[in-house]
Amino acid sequence: MAKQEEAKEGTQEQIGFHKGALTTLAKERQEMMRLLGIVEQLMQMHIKGLKDLGVDLEEEAKKAAKKKPLEAQLK
Repeated sequence: MAKQEEAKEGTQEQIGFHKGALTTLAKERQEMMRLLGIVEQLMQMHIKGLKDLGVDLEEEAKKAAKKKPLEAQLK
């Protein structure tokens, strides 16, 4: 009987460990999503600022796509 109780306690400890890890990871994911939202807002602000200044972002993207990758430029 003692071995069964020890095994049950060990199982309960493992369950607690996994539950705690999931709780922590869920909070980390939530914080990461918050930070991603802030980064997205900042990017949108800069995009709007460039558009207001007359910069054609689509044209800039086309130019950047035509350039060689940095690794190729360094060779």
